[in-house]
Amino acid sequence: MSTGNTAPVAPRDPFFWASTVRDVRGLYYKHFGDHRRERQLFSTGAFFVTFASVRAITHAIRTERGPFKNITAGGRHIHHMTIGIAGLLAVGYLWLLEIGTNDQRGASRMKSIGFGSGAALTLDEFALWLNLEDDYWTEQGRESIDAVILFGALVALSVLGKGFAKDVVKTRANGHSAHAPSESSTHEPPPTPAGGAQSRRSQRARWLGK
Repeated sequence: MSTGNTAPVAPRDPFFWASTVRDVRGLYYKHFGDHRRERQLFSTGAFFVTFASVRAITHAIRTERGPFKNITAGGRHIHHMTIGIAGLLAVGYLWLLEIGTNDQRGASRMKSIGFGSGAALTLDEFALWLNLEDDYWTEQGRESIDAVILFGALVALSVLGKGFAKDVVKTRANGHSAHAPSESSTHEPPPTPAGGAQSRRSQRARWLGK
Protein backbone atom coordinates (compact mmCIF):
# COMPACT_ATOMS: atom_id res chain seq x y z
CA MET A 1 0.00 0.00 0.00
CA SER A 2 1.48 3.28 -1.04
CA THR A 3 1.97 5.85 1.72
CA GLY A 4 3.22 8.59 -0.55
CA ASN A 5 1.51 11.94 -0.61
CA THR A 6 -0.95 12.26 -3.47
CA ALA A 7 -1.82 15.58 -4.98
CA PRO A 8 -5.35 16.61 -4.01
CA VAL A 9 -7.77 17.02 -6.86
CA ALA A 10 -9.22 20.48 -7.05
CA PRO A 11 -13.01 20.38 -6.72
CA ARG A 12 -14.92 21.30 -9.84
CA ASP A 13 -16.70 24.58 -9.70
CA PRO A 14 -20.46 23.85 -9.49
CA PHE A 15 -21.09 26.88 -11.68
CA PHE A 16 -18.58 25.75 -14.34
CA TRP A 17 -21.20 24.84 -16.97
CA ALA A 18 -23.26 27.93 -16.23
CA SER A 19 -20.21 30.12 -16.72
CA THR A 20 -19.32 28.20 -19.91
CA VAL A 21 -22.80 28.77 -21.35
CA ARG A 22 -22.55 32.43 -20.42
CA ASP A 23 -19.15 32.72 -22.10
CA VAL A 24 -20.36 30.98 -25.28
CA ARG A 25 -23.42 33.22 -25.36
CA GLY A 26 -21.20 36.28 -25.05
CA LEU A 27 -18.95 35.03 -27.85
CA TYR A 28 -21.97 34.37 -30.04
CA TYR A 29 -23.23 37.93 -29.73
CA LYS A 30 -19.69 39.19 -30.20
CA HIS A 31 -19.43 37.48 -33.60
CA PHE A 32 -23.08 37.48 -34.67
CA GLY A 33 -24.55 40.46 -32.86
CA ASP A 34 -24.89 42.13 -36.23
CA HIS A 35 -28.23 41.09 -37.76
CA ARG A 36 -26.78 40.61 -41.23
CA ARG A 37 -24.11 38.16 -40.07
CA GLU A 38 -26.62 36.27 -37.95
CA ARG A 39 -29.02 36.00 -40.88
CA GLN A 40 -26.19 34.64 -43.04
CA LEU A 41 -25.35 32.07 -40.37
CA PHE A 42 -28.95 30.89 -39.90
CA SER A 43 -29.74 30.76 -43.62
CA THR A 44 -26.53 28.87 -44.43
CA GLY A 45 -27.11 26.38 -41.62
CA ALA A 46 -30.74 25.86 -42.63
CA PHE A 47 -29.70 25.41 -46.26
CA PHE A 48 -27.20 22.66 -45.46
CA VAL A 49 -29.44 20.81 -42.97
CA THR A 50 -32.47 20.93 -45.28
CA PHE A 51 -30.55 19.85 -48.36
CA ALA A 52 -28.94 16.90 -46.56
CA SER A 53 -32.27 15.90 -44.99
CA VAL A 54 -34.26 16.02 -48.23
CA ARG A 55 -31.63 13.97 -50.05
CA ALA A 56 -31.78 11.32 -47.31
CA ILE A 57 -35.59 11.28 -47.37
CA THR A 58 -35.82 10.99 -51.16
CA HIS A 59 -33.34 8.12 -51.15
CA ALA A 60 -35.40 6.42 -48.41
CA ILE A 61 -38.58 6.85 -50.50
CA ARG A 62 -36.92 5.42 -53.59
CA THR A 63 -35.62 2.36 -51.72
CA GLU A 64 -38.90 2.04 -49.76
CA ARG A 65 -37.26 2.38 -46.39
CA GLY A 66 -38.92 4.03 -43.43
CA PRO A 67 -42.31 5.73 -43.21
CA PHE A 68 -41.62 8.34 -45.91
CA LYS A 69 -43.96 8.64 -48.90
CA ASN A 70 -44.28 10.96 -51.88
CA ILE A 71 -46.56 13.96 -51.47
CA THR A 72 -49.57 13.67 -53.79
CA ALA A 73 -52.74 15.69 -54.32
CA GLY A 74 -55.49 14.28 -56.54
CA GLY A 75 -53.11 11.74 -58.01
CA ARG A 76 -50.58 14.44 -58.92
CA HIS A 77 -47.09 14.23 -57.47
CA ILE A 78 -46.12 17.41 -55.64
CA HIS A 79 -42.41 18.08 -55.97
CA HIS A 80 -40.67 19.49 -52.91
CA MET A 81 -39.45 22.26 -55.18
CA THR A 82 -43.01 23.62 -54.93
CA ILE A 83 -42.69 23.91 -51.14
CA GLY A 84 -39.35 25.65 -51.58
CA ILE A 85 -40.74 28.21 -54.01
CA ALA A 86 -43.66 28.91 -51.67
CA GLY A 87 -41.21 29.42 -48.81
CA LEU A 88 -39.08 31.84 -50.82
CA LEU A 89 -42.17 33.81 -51.86
CA ALA A 90 -43.31 34.00 -48.24
CA VAL A 91 -39.91 35.26 -47.08
CA GLY A 92 -39.85 37.85 -49.87
CA TYR A 93 -43.32 39.10 -48.93
CA LEU A 94 -42.32 39.40 -45.27
CA TRP A 95 -39.30 41.39 -46.38
CA LEU A 96 -41.60 43.76 -48.28
CA LEU A 97 -43.53 44.26 -45.04
CA GLU A 98 -40.20 44.92 -43.27
CA ILE A 99 -40.87 42.13 -40.78
CA GLY A 100 -37.64 40.96 -39.20
CA THR A 101 -35.50 43.59 -40.91
CA ASN A 102 -34.90 45.82 -37.89
CA ASP A 103 -34.41 44.74 -34.27
CA GLN A 104 -36.90 41.87 -34.37
CA ARG A 105 -34.32 39.16 -33.78
CA GLY A 106 -36.79 36.28 -33.53
CA ALA A 107 -38.54 37.15 -36.79
CA SER A 108 -35.18 37.73 -38.45
CA ARG A 109 -34.00 34.25 -37.48
CA MET A 110 -37.21 32.60 -38.69
CA LYS A 111 -37.00 34.39 -42.03
CA SER A 112 -33.37 33.35 -42.43
CA ILE A 113 -34.23 29.72 -41.72
CA GLY A 114 -37.15 29.91 -44.15
CA PHE A 115 -34.94 31.37 -46.87
CA GLY A 116 -32.19 28.78 -46.44
CA SER A 117 -34.64 25.88 -46.36
CA GLY A 118 -36.62 27.20 -49.33
CA ALA A 119 -33.45 27.65 -51.37
CA ALA A 120 -32.34 24.10 -50.56
CA LEU A 121 -35.71 22.58 -51.53
CA THR A 122 -35.72 24.52 -54.79
CA LEU A 123 -32.12 23.89 -55.80
CA ASP A 124 -32.41 20.20 -54.96
CA GLU A 125 -34.62 19.88 -58.05
CA PHE A 126 -32.48 22.20 -60.13
CA ALA A 127 -32.54 19.82 -63.11
CA LEU A 128 -36.35 19.79 -63.10
CA TRP A 129 -36.87 23.53 -63.42
CA LEU A 130 -33.89 23.89 -65.73
CA ASN A 131 -34.78 21.15 -68.22
CA LEU A 132 -38.56 21.13 -67.57
CA GLU A 133 -38.54 17.36 -67.20
CA ASP A 134 -38.41 15.05 -64.23
CA ASP A 135 -34.84 13.77 -64.44
CA TYR A 136 -34.23 13.89 -60.70
CA TRP A 137 -32.57 10.47 -60.64
CA THR A 138 -30.55 10.75 -63.83
CA GLU A 139 -26.80 10.89 -63.62
CA GLN A 140 -26.67 14.03 -65.73
CA GLY A 141 -25.45 16.79 -63.49
CA ARG A 142 -26.72 15.26 -60.25
CA GLU A 143 -23.39 14.33 -58.71
CA SER A 144 -21.72 17.61 -59.65
CA ILE A 145 -24.67 19.66 -58.40
CA ASP A 146 -24.77 17.77 -55.12
CA ALA A 147 -21.05 18.19 -54.60
CA VAL A 148 -21.04 21.90 -55.45
CA ILE A 149 -24.00 22.73 -53.22
CA LEU A 150 -22.77 20.71 -50.25
CA PHE A 151 -19.25 22.09 -50.58
CA GLY A 152 -20.53 25.65 -50.95
CA ALA A 153 -22.75 25.34 -47.89
CA LEU A 154 -19.97 23.89 -45.76
CA VAL A 155 -17.45 26.50 -46.86
CA ALA A 156 -19.89 29.35 -46.25
CA LEU A 157 -20.79 27.98 -42.81
CA SER A 158 -17.13 27.51 -41.86
CA VAL A 159 -16.21 31.02 -42.99
CA LEU A 160 -19.11 32.56 -41.09
CA GLY A 161 -18.47 30.65 -37.88
CA LYS A 162 -14.69 30.21 -37.98
CA GLY A 163 -13.84 32.98 -35.53
CA PHE A 164 -16.73 32.04 -33.24
CA ALA A 165 -15.70 28.36 -33.09
CA LYS A 166 -12.07 29.30 -32.45
CA ASP A 167 -13.03 31.53 -29.51
CA VAL A 168 -15.32 28.82 -28.08
CA VAL A 169 -12.50 26.25 -28.17
CA LYS A 170 -10.14 28.76 -26.57
CA THR A 171 -12.66 29.53 -23.82
CA ARG A 172 -13.21 25.82 -23.10
CA ALA A 173 -9.45 25.23 -22.93
CA ASN A 174 -8.98 28.15 -20.55
CA GLY A 175 -11.87 26.93 -18.41
CA HIS A 176 -10.39 23.43 -18.03
CA SER A 177 -6.94 24.77 -17.23
CA ALA A 178 -8.42 27.10 -14.63
CA HIS A 179 -10.02 24.14 -12.82
CA ALA A 180 -7.02 21.80 -13.15
CA PRO A 181 -4.83 21.36 -10.04
CA SER A 182 -1.81 23.57 -10.23
CA GLU A 183 1.72 22.74 -9.17
CA SER A 184 1.35 24.91 -6.07
CA SER A 185 -1.59 22.80 -4.84
CA THR A 186 0.50 19.66 -4.15
CA HIS A 187 1.38 20.86 -0.60
CA GLU A 188 5.05 20.15 -1.13
CA PRO A 189 7.39 21.99 1.23
CA PRO A 190 8.96 25.07 -0.27
CA PRO A 191 12.47 24.53 -1.57
CA THR A 192 15.24 25.38 0.84
CA PRO A 193 17.25 28.34 -0.37
CA ALA A 194 20.82 27.69 -1.37
CA GLY A 195 23.06 27.81 1.71
CA GLY A 196 20.11 27.62 4.12
CA ALA A 197 21.32 24.45 5.89
CA GLN A 198 24.82 25.83 6.26
CA SER A 199 23.58 29.08 7.79
CA ARG A 200 21.49 27.14 10.34
CA ARG A 201 24.51 25.03 11.38
CA SER A 202 26.68 28.10 11.86
CA GLN A 203 23.92 29.74 13.90
CA ARG A 204 23.69 26.64 16.14
CA ALA A 205 27.47 26.65 16.58
CA ARG A 206 27.37 30.26 17.72
CA TRP A 207 24.65 29.44 20.26
CA LEU A 208 26.64 26.46 21.62
CA GLY A 209 29.79 28.61 21.79
CA LYS A 210 27.95 31.00 24.07
